[in-house]
Amino acid sequence: MKRLRVLVLMHGDLVPPEETGGQDPTAAEWRTEYDVVTTLRKIGHDVRPLGVKSDLEVIRQAIDEYKPDIAFNLLEEFDGIAVYDQHVVSYLELLHLPYTGCNPRGLMLARDKALTKKMLSFHRIPHPKFIEVPHGRVVRRPKGLAFPLIVKSTTEEASLGISQASIVEEDEKLRERVAFIHHHVGSGALIEQYIEGREFYVGVIGNGHLQALPVWELILDKLPDDARRIATERVKWSRTYQLKYGIVSQEATQLPARKREEIQHLAKRVYRVLGLNGYARIDMRMDSGGQLYVLEANPNPQIAYREDFADSAEHAGYQYQELLQELLNVGLRWRPAKAA
Repeated sequence: MKRLRVLVLMHGDLVPPEETGGQDPTAAEWRTEYDVVTTLRKIGHDVRPLGVKSDLEVIRQAIDEYKPDIAFNLLEEFDGIAVYDQHVVSYLELLHLPYTGCNPRGLMLARDKALTKKMLSFHRIPHPKFIEVPHGRVVRRPKGLAFPLIVKSTTEEASLGISQASIVEEDEKLRERVAFIHHHVGSGALIEQYIEGREFYVGVIGNGHLQALPVWELILDKLPDDARRIATERVKWSRTYQLKYGIVSQEATQLPARKREEIQHLAKRVYRVLGLNGYARIDMRMDSGGQLYVLEANPNPQIAYREDFADSAEHAGYQYQELLQELLNVGLRWRPAKAA
């Protein structure tokens, strides 16, 4: 294996310390950044973490001084705006520096959830019925969009703005929730048909040749009886809440082999339709009749050790070190100029 100079791009506030000073890295905000940096060093690579906030010049300076072979992209925003991460990747392409993760066009299509659904609709990929309410607009629900509905941000990730109140069953509550997304999240609102059922995640790795990882399932069976089974902010990020209600994600073993294959095939279709590369996670739901609905695509998902993507990769035969090395390999093989 060739020893690489790896420039790890991360948010300026998430650069991990060289010495943890007794702090538990698994509970730190910089957990993912720490896992990636320390693991790449264990593999034998020369690694330089770089904090980025709102200045591209720091990237240019680091490239000129360090002369990296590749950038490992952990950025999820730029200048405080989630959808601006695509511009950083465009900058890397203009500088002819290979990088891990998704290309700018794929990021743009997937970050806009309404645009994603329009693409899925054109390609006849099953998804919940939906409408978009741009920031500042009022809701006009078409008669064909029946309750219950779920209201989300059109651009934010990590379940930001999603709670039990996100599911509405009358027009007044719908208007209230759209206003909440507009004013408190600061984005447009996506209103979609709520699908009662099981929630699956499928990791995909690759550029042209794709590998779908084992199907993963979010288990919410122990939530209170009056709670909807959805991935709220608390479900995703509150360890206390997870322990209280036995919330886990694990391999979806309670599925027929043919259904698992169908889910993996659908995930790869979505990946190709949106022009993704590198690695991504495709989220979907299955109703009681076995009908699948694609919810969204998440390029460059969370890859901390012992999180969903890394766990599913381990079930596919990738130890964590091998997973990060594969992401480097995929990044080095990507050729932006030939992608269009």
